[in-house]
Amino acid sequence: MSRRSCHKGIARGYSIGMTPITTNEALADFCARLSSAPFITVDTEFMRETTYWPRLCLIQAASSDHAGIIDPMADGLDLEPFLALLRDPNIVKVFHACRQDVEIFVRLGAMPKPLFDTQVAAMAAGFGEQVAYDSLVRQTLRIEVDKGSRFTDWARRPLSENQLVYALGDVTHLAALYPKLRDRLQKEGRLEWVMSEMEALTDPALYDTNPENAWKRLKPKKFSSKYLAAFKAVAVWRERAAQERDQPRGRILKDEGVDEIAQQAPTDPDAFNRLRSVPKGFGGSRLGLELAEELKRVLADPEAHAPELQRPAHRQPAPPSVVELLKVLLKAKSDNAGVASKLIATVADLEQIAINDDADIDAMKGWRRQLFGEDALKLKRGEIALVLNGARVEVVEIEG
Repeated sequence: MSRRSCHKGIARGYSIGMTPITTNEALADFCARLSSAPFITVDTEFMRETTYWPRLCLIQAASSDHAGIIDPMADGLDLEPFLALLRDPNIVKVFHACRQDVEIFVRLGAMPKPLFDTQVAAMAAGFGEQVAYDSLVRQTLRIEVDKGSRFTDWARRPLSENQLVYALGDVTHLAALYPKLRDRLQKEGRLEWVMSEMEALTDPALYDTNPENAWKRLKPKKFSSKYLAAFKAVAVWRERAAQERDQPRGRILKDEGVDEIAQQAPTDPDAFNRLRSVPKGFGGSRLGLELAEELKRVLADPEAHAPELQRPAHRQPAPPSVVELLKVLLKAKSDNAGVASKLIATVADLEQIAINDDADIDAMKGWRRQLFGEDALKLKRGEIALVLNGARVEVVEIEG
């Protein structure tokens, strides 16, 4: 059923389908309506508290005048028409805090490109760091979002009208918000800043679930062949076990357990039970027996199984006083420009700048260098100073 919007929580003026789409014919019709739009807004409802893979329960989408809900749990529903929209290079796909949504669609075979994340855009437009969707809607559209259905069971059918209204509201408000936010960034000359960030969010490596690469997300603490061979083996084994059992990796083994096992390198299953970060009884379980065998295999020839990892060069610690000054400068620059400081530089970036004028980091490239990096170097050289003007920190040139 399609009708003009009259439900509280859904932007007015929409042709909406309050009944979820459950047939291939209805999905094809809905996607055809969206196919000529310059942009579509997208959101999902999923559950993954007890699983490794997210269980996709709903897909919401809207253009400037059409909105609907797709039920991916419906028997026989082929999502390909919608996935084709996500791949269409002529349609901008708009999300808020897109990381987990994109992960779901990548697994289904569709990287949403081009992409626009309103949470990242809001950081460049002066709304602070990681602004919540309801806060952004309230500040931009002067609308209060009812989040009462946010934590309901999205896998249970039938869905209530409150759930459907909540789900549709997320994409209809986003469709009203996106043009305003984009225009604001365009006028302030910051749209290119945001689009460069979007490239990083559509990097396939960000969504890689290959178990062989799982160790790369962790930080090894040693660099001996024995440690690294065990470290990689445990991380790969854990990722594979989590995927096969469809359980969160932390339920298989905590991150600290990966490091402790790599340091102790036990090959006797009973030895696992003497480790602090390993679950009680792990050594006698099927998982413990599997991991012990894997460790025996790689530790028989650790040099052959250790990943090639360059030991970080020893460097002098960053002078704390310089780092603190750079923090003040960063805060002043971000406040004056109305840009979230996190989008400009991290504390780790400031530490590198404090040590090295030629640090190879994003904060010293492109728009970030113009906004902050150049003045950071001037501050180090004593060419500028930070002064208080009331409660405001100002940057002033020091005359030679």
